[in-house]
Amino acid sequence: RTELVLKEIMSSGGAEDDIPQAERKTVTDFCYLLDKSKQLFNGLRDLPQYGQKQWQSYFGRTFDVYTKLWKFQQQHRQVLDNRYGLKRWQIGEIASKIGQLYYHYYLRTSETSYLNEAFSFYSAIRQRSYYSQVNKEDRPELVVKKLRYYARFIVVCLLLNKMDVVKDLVKELSDEIEDYTHRFNTEDQVEWNLVLQEVAAFIEADPVMVLNDDNTIVITSNRLSETGAPLLEQGMIVGQLALADALIIGNCNNQVKFSELTIDMFRMLQALEREPMNLASQMNKPGMQESTEKPARRENPHKYLLYKPTFSQLYTFLAASFKELPANSVLLIYLSATGVFPSGRSDSEGPYDFGGVLTNSNRDIINGDAIHKRNQSYKEMHCLHPGDLYPFTRKPLFIIVDSSNSVAYKNFTNLFGQPLVCLLSPTAYPKALQDQSQRGSLFTLFLNNPLMAFLFVSGLSSMRRGLWEKCQDYLRKINRDIAQLLTHSRSIDQSFLQFFGDEFLRLLLTRFIFCSATMRMHKIFRETRNYPESYPQLPRDETVENPHLQKHILELASILDVRNVFLENTLDDY
Repeated sequence: RTELVLKEIMSSGGAEDDIPQAERKTVTDFCYLLDKSKQLFNGLRDLPQYGQKQWQSYFGRTFDVYTKLWKFQQQHRQVLDNRYGLKRWQIGEIASKIGQLYYHYYLRTSETSYLNEAFSFYSAIRQRSYYSQVNKEDRPELVVKKLRYYARFIVVCLLLNKMDVVKDLVKELSDEIEDYTHRFNTEDQVEWNLVLQEVAAFIEADPVMVLNDDNTIVITSNRLSETGAPLLEQGMIVGQLALADALIIGNCNNQVKFSELTIDMFRMLQALEREPMNLASQMNKPGMQESTEKPARRENPHKYLLYKPTFSQLYTFLAASFKELPANSVLLIYLSATGVFPSGRSDSEGPYDFGGVLTNSNRDIINGDAIHKRNQSYKEMHCLHPGDLYPFTRKPLFIIVDSSNSVAYKNFTNLFGQPLVCLLSPTAYPKALQDQSQRGSLFTLFLNNPLMAFLFVSGLSSMRRGLWEKCQDYLRKINRDIAQLLTHSRSIDQSFLQFFGDEFLRLLLTRFIFCSATMRMHKIFRETRNYPESYPQLPRDETVENPHLQKHILELASILDVRNVFLENTLDDY
């Protein structure tokens, strides 16, 4: 390819002797770097998706070549313009590839700071209008590159909660798609319109809180901040386990999604990440770190995001995580999936007799939440049964199941004596909330953003800024008190305390108890199936039905003037 480009340049630029040797070398070097970068980038898709070590050196080489290419085109822009005919969209393509590299590095490492790097490259493309001339060329494939860039940029902005930018990008993408379909009668216009519909539904899925003072919408980050998790009391004995790996699985029928992320997956992945920091100040490059600097904080747990996986895919990733789990570490499995129920009565009550949650079958599945088997003598094949997870309980396992058949996982048995906890969603919601399921689960919303979930069940969508801040402070106090209830409990199963040393798991456990206590006190949540459950069971009187916690919830309701939504004295109602 390099030879062809050079011949073309030489023939169009007159006699070969007219071109200085240095300029000819510049073009040759640029063509070499461009070829090498494309070759390495295309090779990324051949890397195994699971396993944390094999890909790193390849990614490193790809980054190096793209860094050289980017600097090279900056330093030699004039020569490349004159002799190579470098177009602005080609510079945009290089920047876009670097943005993609950073985004994929984030997916592989779970380090949120790489999202900021992807954002800065994608932003530069837009600010410098690198793709602006594409529409003047009669080449639909170039316009598709531009549309794909927009879709990728939107994903990064969603993950960084930059909702104002998202709205601008969606408007621009909509205009670009309209122009594209008007100019080129292509077959993919339906797909691009679907992309627009998906992102619009995704943005609308989150409950909105408007601050009346200046009519602004609250944008909250739900990642772990320095002050996010309740601190442990001094001398409190809890386990030293650390959350190292997580599988986040989304397989709900009809739930809004964008770019292979359902809204539940999107919420849960943020609950397992720290706030992004500036990479320039954080990266420990060789020779960069002064000895006086504090050691870097703990990393985010690594995670796999699996959208509608088959059983084989799910088991492969699970086995890879299990294999690579370091000592004294926890594997978290989050399942947001349609319930699969057993048909007929079973004489036994084993780990394959209660159904489970749906895995993808690579064929069209029946719509509706309950998938029933045709042949009653066999177990459902496209289903993750509790028994399927038994082999992995040889190491500490923390399971969250958000499903209409979450209770199947109540029938767990701890075979190996390792720490094991399952947090289980309600299996049904009151009628007033049932039409909300497309917008994501209320249970997962509580685990991701408990205040917003509390306001949602209280029917509130606007308030004064001061009140919002007061509620946030009060919720922090509630979290601290829940942490004390757990650690002071005399009858709680030790598994809960063994997980309590990890900040992420501590926050999930306190939010789970807040969610459960709120639902038990809410007037419209009156059936047992409306409440979350857990394995092992929590001692109710010391946690989810503790009078001290109930008092706090009523106090939060009073601050918001929604006390009428909650029962005054729930203990009398049982």
